Amino acid sequence: MTSKYFNPYTDFGFKKLFGEEASKDLLQDFLNQLLPPHHQIAELSFKNPEKIASTPKERKAIYDIYCKTAKGEQFIVEMQKAKVNFFKDRALFYSTFPIKEQAKKGVWNFELMPVYFIAILNFQYDEKEEMQKFLRAVCLKDQDGEIFYDKLHFKFLQMPLFTKQAHELETHFDKWVYFLKNLENFDHIPAILNEPIFQKGFEIAELSHLTSRQYDAYLKSLVEYSEVQNVSDTAFSDGELAKAIKVAKGMLAKGFDLKTISELTDLSEAEIEKL
Repeated sequence: MTSKYFNPYTDFGFKKLFGEEASKDLLQDFLNQLLPPHHQIAELSFKNPEKIASTPKERKAIYDIYCKTAKGEQFIVEMQKAKVNFFKDRALFYSTFPIKEQAKKGVWNFELMPVYFIAILNFQYDEKEEMQKFLRAVCLKDQDGEIFYDKLHFKFLQMPLFTKQAHELETHFDKWVYFLKNLENFDHIPAILNEPIFQKGFEIAELSHLTSRQYDAYLKSLVEYSEVQNVSDTAFSDGELAKAIKVAKGMLAKGFDLKTISELTDLSEAEIEKL
């Protein structure tokens, strides 16, 4: 079935929804669901995200939105397209850019404005089930759990862990996450999302409203997104295969028969014989 709305996980889709002047109110409304009362955004502006990459090899998608409030609070909004190694390390590294950019020439007392790193992830990095959290809010605390530094915050949204259905949505934030996670699969505006802010989001996301040039750009972005997903899937499969081979070798060494090994590892008997 042909989609009515674009995929918001693509670079094109995410930036169309949250990265243009015409849709700035969508980003502001979404961010204000994540930020504390004393840091609600009254006004924001965009900076060029491409200049932040430290090397030519850095993907432009690393920083989809880089903005600050009228008071100077700075925010990074990242849409990560697939699982990457050392994700937490990357998040910490990326957050240093808006910190370093605050340095002033001449005499400076090192006072910093707050920085929020907000990542919307279409993968989950919490692999242990007992540790899984859809929303993980992180800040610097001491050994007693008291906040040591209140100007650097991380908000990680692991989208696969959000499983609420329309009738289970309780807050405006729930509605935003439901909108983003299911946008590409909607064929009409659900009653629960029939509000002005989401109506605008649906209007922006409707493929029939794109110009031919925009539609071509979206298709290219969709292909890139699919390629990244395929690489991720392949990496996962390779990892599972390596585990199966390791188990099979161990069972062979202990004298298990080929049929039993095949049943437990999903490897064919021919593949096991080659080991």
